[in-house]
This record gives sequence, structure tokens and C-alpha cells, in this order.
Amino acid sequence: MSFATAVSPRRTPARKGASTRAAIVDTALAIARRAGLEALTIGMLAEQLGMSKSGVFAHFGSREELQLAVLKEYAARFIDEVLRPALRRRRGLPRLQAILANWLRLLAREIEQGCLMIAGASEYDDRPGPLRDALVQIVMGWKSELLRAIEAAKAEGHLRADVDGHQLVFEIYGLMLVLHQDARLLKSADSVKRTRAGLKRLIDAARADSRPPSKAARARGRLT
Repeated sequence: MSFATAVSPRRTPARKGASTRAAIVDTALAIARRAGLEALTIGMLAEQLGMSKSGVFAHFGSREELQLAVLKEYAARFIDEVLRPALRRRRGLPRLQAILANWLRLLAREIEQGCLMIAGASEYDDRPGPLRDALVQIVMGWKSELLRAIEAAKAEGHLRADVDGHQLVFEIYGLMLVLHQDARLLKSADSVKRTRAGLKRLIDAARADSRPPSKAARARGRLT
């Protein structure tokens, strides 16, 4: 499942059970956010939804198929909230800033619910299989979207031409990972504020109207 696939509009199956399947996925997504994808079972969902196990199983041939459907639904909702609104902004820095603001706003809401894209990576980073493959494609696809937005900002002259887009993506993603850990594990009250300040500092340093580091500063950076 590529990120590009998730970006495409979701199509509701034209069949009687479509609404039931959607309800199952919605409930499963809520569980996965709280307890992780591995916590999902057909029996748990059947109990919560007041259905029989066979009724839930009829919509998903296996537990793994259910987990993959939950991942795809999460990715689709992420795109709807983070990427699609930003695409209405002017190409370049305004669009990149909108993407980051939307992402931060979503993560701030997910502090209690949990972010499947981040928490799921910890669940499956050393567990080969379709779920890990799907998560890798989602994360790599999202990083590609960030890189595309950064390169567009460079092309528009909003960011310096010498900005290393891959490095900037790495540092942006790092801030979001720290936010998730500080907010959920350490219960830091100022994690969102600090992440916002960190993102602003990264973008300000990359802007075309900022001064690039001197040769001496770059040399010191290589030595430290």
C-alpha cells in the first residue's frame, strides 16, 4: 500500500455491507490508537459492536486483512486532515508551512489517542511481514511528500537553493517523533509549544532571506 494510493479518493464499496465494514474499521481504528494494532482481534470487535465473530469475519478474511484496512483508513484520514487542505495554499513555502501546521495540530489532538504512523513503527520495526511493509510505504510516502513540498519551496525561491531537502525532512520528522514521546511517555505540558518553536527555527534557517552558515561555521560543525 503506497502513500500515493492512500492519497487517491476512497471509494465506498457499492454493496449492502459497506456501512457495516466502515463501522468495524472505525471501531478497530479507535482500539488500535489506544492499544496498538496487535491488540486488534475479531472477538474483541465482535463484542464491542454487538456482532457475531462470523459476522465480523465475513467482512475481513483474516485479522491481518483487518489490520491492513485500519492502517489504510488511518493514512486516508491523515491525508484528509494534513495534506489536502494544504494543497489549497500557494505552492512553495505557504504550502509547506500549512502542511507542518496541520500535522502538528493533528499530533496535538492525537496525544491522547495515539498516532498509528509513529506508534505502529515501534510495533513493527523488527517484525517482517505485510504490516511492516505497509507502514514502511506509508512513512516513506509521507517523507516523499514533505521532500516534494520543500523542493517546491526552493524552486519558488522561498527557501535557499543550497538547503539539503533530505536533511530538512529528517529534522522535521525528528521533532514530530520527540513530540510524540515527550507528550505521551513523559507527559510534558510544553511539548507542542517546543515542537512549534523547533519547526519555526528550522524553516527560518532555510529561508532564502536568511544568511547561510559561513565556511568557518560549517567546518566547526564537521569537527563537533
